[in-house]
Amino acid sequence: MRMEKELKSSLITEFSRHEGDTGSPEVQIALLSSRIKQLTDHLRVHKHDESSRRGLLKLVGQRRRLLNYLRRTDYERYLALTDRLSIRRKVK
Repeated sequence: MRMEKELKSSLITEFSRHEGDTGSPEVQIALLSSRIKQLTDHLRVHKHDESSRRGLLKLVGQRRRLLNYLRRTDYERYLALTDRLSIRRKVK
């Protein structure tokens, strides 16, 4: 269950900060959020798929760490990103 190339490239262009940006926290968080949504939908159908559940937990943890980093370094970017992706957030 891989992410389609068109979806991935559209997310990268939408959340990139400059031309050729694929590694900024915004892009990484957007890609992880898309993958988390896909896995969540998969697990709603396949309730006993434990390996996918473990992968989902790893992705959620990675996204949480990236969000914490962004929150620490640039709070305004953190607020803007969580609004765009409609992710629940901690208030300062």
